[in-house]
Amino acid sequence: MGELQWPLTNGQTLPVTQAGSGEQAVVLIHGWTCQRSHWRALLANPPEGVTLYAVDLPGHGEARDVNVSPWAVSALAEALVKTLEGLDAPVLVGHSMGGAVALELARRKTVKAVVLVDTFVIPYGDLDEDSAKGIESAFYADFPAAIADLVANNAGPDMPADKKAALAKDMASAPAEAMLPLWSDLLRWTPAAAFSELRCPIHAINGDLVGDAAKARCASHVTEWLQPGTWHFPQMEQPEIFADVFAKVLEQI
Repeated sequence: MGELQWPLTNGQTLPVTQAGSGEQAVVLIHGWTCQRSHWRALLANPPEGVTLYAVDLPGHGEARDVNVSPWAVSALAEALVKTLEGLDAPVLVGHSMGGAVALELARRKTVKAVVLVDTFVIPYGDLDEDSAKGIESAFYADFPAAIADLVANNAGPDMPADKKAALAKDMASAPAEAMLPLWSDLLRWTPAAAFSELRCPIHAINGDLVGDAAKARCASHVTEWLQPGTWHFPQMEQPEIFADVFAKVLEQI
């Protein structure tokens, strides 16, 4: 396992953890307010035949001081285009918001496949404005408290209490001045353009919380893999089972 710095067009860099030595590059993209260390279990035991690259997105983790303008899903994807210049047709793996970033990035760069990890726990593209405002209002009112509630309500029972507490602390440490406008943009993001344009395979590893509306929207575009018994953080709640499911997904790509 090694640490890298990937360059951005503005002269800044993004920290990256590399693991494995296989020919196929796999880029791991974390979720909103999360960080690359949340892939640590997979990084510790990378699948055969791949090299994993876990990146901290601008505003997150050790890249919390790296800015994009505006704070939007599309801007995060644009920021990654430069950093991935040296990778030929990578597989993009995105957890939660990271899946939205992966889909937008795949519109801008040739990739072998996209793997979504519980991305559609919120039914993006089917969320009306009143619902979006209702979800975001708690975060604008009290960011740390809303993050704590998010973890309490979305991390499944297989995640120990100390790991849930650490996850909530990590997420609440992200800069609210960047995360709040990004959250607002994400809640109004739609996968319609990506689903229309992309010709690469799209897979999804879902826990138990993804609803019927989201599954219906994705059905004709996405091959779904279920990880029963997990909620929104399958790679952290059941890391060994997630690794097995992910290996099976890679076999199909």
